[in-house]
Order: sequence, then structure tokens, then C-alpha cells
Amino acid sequence: MSRPRKCLFLYHYSIHPQFGFMHARIQTWFPFPIQVCLHGREWLSRLMDAQGLAYRRCDNCFPWIADFARAQELSDGQRRMHWADALNAIARTLNPIHEEIFRAYKVNYYWSTHQSEWATDVVFKDASVLKRLYPRFVHHGMTTFASPDVMRFLGRKIALGGNVPARFDGEVVSDLKRRMEGIRIKHRMNGNSIKAYDKAYTDAGSVFRVETTINNEEDFRVFRPKEGGADGPLAWRQMRRGVADFDRRADVSQHANERYLDALASTDDTTTLEQLLALIGHLSTWNGKRVRGIQPFGPEDGALLEAAARGEFTINGFRNKHLQALVFDTPPADAKQARQRSAHVSRKLRMLRAHGIIKKVPNEHRYCLAQRGRSIITACLAARKASITHFMPKAA
Repeated sequence: MSRPRKCLFLYHYSIHPQFGFMHARIQTWFPFPIQVCLHGREWLSRLMDAQGLAYRRCDNCFPWIADFARAQELSDGQRRMHWADALNAIARTLNPIHEEIFRAYKVNYYWSTHQSEWATDVVFKDASVLKRLYPRFVHHGMTTFASPDVMRFLGRKIALGGNVPARFDGEVVSDLKRRMEGIRIKHRMNGNSIKAYDKAYTDAGSVFRVETTINNEEDFRVFRPKEGGADGPLAWRQMRRGVADFDRRADVSQHANERYLDALASTDDTTTLEQLLALIGHLSTWNGKRVRGIQPFGPEDGALLEAAARGEFTINGFRNKHLQALVFDTPPADAKQARQRSAHVSRKLRMLRAHGIIKKVPNEHRYCLAQRGRSIITACLAARKASITHFMPKAA
């Protein structure tokens, strides 16, 4: 009986023997279009399992792989597969009566790429390194990358002068978004985007990810013959949605990721004053005894640090008595006070040693600045003596 009916979408979730966990959607109205969603990292894990390649997985990334080069070879092989055959096999499981329905009119599915995401993962062995660098990457991306930079990342040709072409009528947007996992930075242009975020922190390794998403293929070109003329001359023509251009789509996305990573490589990674002070501001221990944190901008600790960094101690170092002469304004009144001052400075020396500011000269009762201590004291002295106008442009 003919009557109006609702169009339904049937979702199928499965663990495919090749692609792993995936899902597909089929529309119940003619011509029964199908949408398939696959994840390359899920697929790669199965390839590595088949090869006996050890790895650690965290969600959809790999913080550690026994052989990253071999894993990259396996991943690159995904681009060269015959997509039409693989997707037709999935379609037959979703609509097993396709041949019967279209018996009078032989038609097959034309497979196209609705949306593609291509991620490049940078793995850090030490999580603290990524945690230190990531806020700088975000700040650098938001304050340094202008519209022409984003256009270059996504494959647009920009004149050497850096001006946006007059014929460009699109929109370029950069934004930050705070997620439950952290903050991500994203740049958009004409429906396509490139984003970066800290993907995972594990004891095996930590992952920083740059990801290019293509929704609008009209901005890109592929070296191919005309449509329908496979034997014709090759030329740079507009990229198609069809899976025939998938390898080129992957190539464009990878180059976009690499350009973005190259630009982030210019991020200033020098240690901030805040990070330096965090190293010495907490409780520590020395030979089993608790030692308080150093307050470099306090009057007592500030004077102690400044005394330890004096130029005359650079070569031969200093002793307890040398610091006493600099820390106290007057000589001791008697022997008892001299012992008290010596003990007081000894406790200060223990504090400086516990925080890595100074180190003992072997076989002598002398001390000299450690490299870490020199950096911290130099930064603190510079900050103490700098005027507020020095910091205003930085804050702006």
C-alpha cells in the first residue's frame, strides 16, 4: 500500500576485521545513500597487531611504539588501498538486497569523502617538557599567526609581501576553546581547519597533535586528467570529493600539518621566571632535614642570593665567613655571637644547596654557584631592578 512514510537512518556499529571499530549509516529511502566512518588509528592498531609490533595505546593515539618508523610505513599503506572495493564490501553488509532492488538498472555506489581529518602526532618522552611547551605553543599560535600565515598552512599561495590576495573573499578565523581535557587552538578558512592540542599524557610518552580537517576541497588542486578522460593530458585541476583523490587529500593535509609544526618551532622555549621560582619555592630536604623554600624577593633571602652571586666569588668561590661579612652589617660583638652567625649562615648554605643554587667545591669548605643557581639569581636580580615600563609592552 502506497502511503507517506518517514525516512529512517539505520546506524550499524561493528568491529570490522580490517578497520576495527567503525560505524556506518544507511538511508531507508531511495537511492539508499550510505555514510561510513573509519578511524585510521584504530585501523593502524590492527596492522601493528598483525605484524607483532609492540605499542601502547591511549584512546586514539600511540604514546609509545617499539618501532615508530615501521608503524609509519604501515600507516602510509592505508593511503594506497583500493577504497572502492573495500567500501563496496561494507555496503553489501548494510544493504544485502542492493542487486535485487537495482536488477533492472545496474548502478553502483559512487564513493566520496564527506570529511577527512589527518593528524600528525609528536611524541614527547618526558611529559613535563610538553606541559612546559604547550602553553607557549598556544600563545605563539594566537598572537603570531596572522591570516596570511593560516592561508599558507592550508595551501594558499601568498605573495612575498604577505598581503592577502585581493580576489580572496573567504574568512579566516583563529580561536581557543577550553575542553575538559585542556585547551586547543584552531584556525579555520573556507570550511577547512587546522588545530593543535595536547592529546595525551602517559608514563610511556605524551602526544602533541596537529590535525587538518578538509570539508571544502575546492581550495586544493590535484595533478590529474580531465574527468572522464583518463588518457588525456595531466594538469593541476580542482580536487574532487571522490576517493580517487584521497591520496592527494592526505598529501595536502600532511603538508599543512608540517607547515604548522615548522611555524611552531620558532616558539620561544626559554624558561620563564615563574618556572624558575617554582623550582626553589617549595619545601625540600638535605641530608634528611627539611629545608624551607627560598623567597628571592624577600629582604633576607634576596640579600643572600645577591651576596652569593658577587663577582669576586666567580673563580674561587666563597666560604661561610665571606657571606657573614656581606649579610651582617657589623662584626660580631663576641665569640658567642660569632658562633651564632656562623650557624645561621650554615643553615642558609644548606638551604641553597638543597635547592641546587650552590654546590660544594670538592675537598674544601668553599662553595660556588651551580649553573641552575646562576640562572635563577640572574633572572631574579634583573626582575628586581627592572622598572614597570620594561614589562608594560610585554603585558600588552
